[in-house]
Amino acid sequence: MSQNTSLFTVESLQSGLPGPSSDPELESVRSWFLDQKNYAARFAQVFRKSIDEVLDGQRTQRYDLYVKKGEGRVEKTEKTYLGTKVEIVTRAEFGLGYGHPMDYSIQGVDVDAKFTMNNAWTIPEEAVGHICLLLHADDRESLFQVGLLRMSDDVLNAGTNRDGKRTVSAAGRLRIRWIVKNGEMPRNFLLELKKKHPEKIHAIFHASDKHRGPGTGGQLRVNELFRQVPGKLIDRNAAMTVATQHDGPKRIRDARNDLRPAGFVVLGHQQPGPRIAEDLGLPIPRNGSWVSAKLALATDDDSRRSTVVNGISYTLWREGDAHIEAPVITSSD
Repeated sequence: MSQNTSLFTVESLQSGLPGPSSDPELESVRSWFLDQKNYAARFAQVFRKSIDEVLDGQRTQRYDLYVKKGEGRVEKTEKTYLGTKVEIVTRAEFGLGYGHPMDYSIQGVDVDAKFTMNNAWTIPEEAVGHICLLLHADDRESLFQVGLLRMSDDVLNAGTNRDGKRTVSAAGRLRIRWIVKNGEMPRNFLLELKKKHPEKIHAIFHASDKHRGPGTGGQLRVNELFRQVPGKLIDRNAAMTVATQHDGPKRIRDARNDLRPAGFVVLGHQQPGPRIAEDLGLPIPRNGSWVSAKLALATDDDSRRSTVVNGISYTLWREGDAHIEAPVITSSD
């Protein structure tokens, strides 16, 4: 087949696909979602919350959904439940009614939720003929997709898996009516750090290896977290996963005192934290996030950004600067 013939075949296939008005029920459901305020950001939070709740980092110290073996692994049953969790959180976020026999009722239309981690939706026979809300999240890349597709033989592959389910075909993918095609979900801080700096993740989670007895194991890990990643916003879930304790916020407050002798400050969302972060050109912490920084005394001829705390000027520490004890920054967060 020549190149021109191939292109012609693809174009013919695409032009023959149903347009936006070919399925009024599907278009009604899609329009409803598009009319919802901040729908893309809300879907992003649906995926972030669902994944974090299944990982349950505060109890399990897990942060990587893709670990299959050994310590920190996520069981197949948990991954299966993740689909149910996404369905539940989506219903709660958008106030969706229960369908019969499908998961949701939207604009009087039955819609079934189908979630995948690998962009390969599996469809049971009972969903054929119905509209499916296709949900996909990639926690490694912090990306997600949401679309709608009415299931029929001409959008599904012929073969079935052991459960008798079929997957959406290449032709079927072309017919998906996207609600969010290329969305960005809140990053998984620890997973991202593992990908870019595995040695730092190792140092953080092994900071308490030599600790014995109750009390300070979680504190040692939290201290190391702020020491290893200065200048980066750390969200609450990441901090709680590292602490693995119910009083995780206290571990963060105590880290301020523990790290002061080494020159570190830990800035939260309450003043003067945001002001100091802005002065120094750091990410500004919002509610539920923190940023650490190692400080040095700022001199009169220093061109670096600086901030004033208790009448003394400070700047970000760099190689060659004298080591100092960080100032006390009063904040309750």
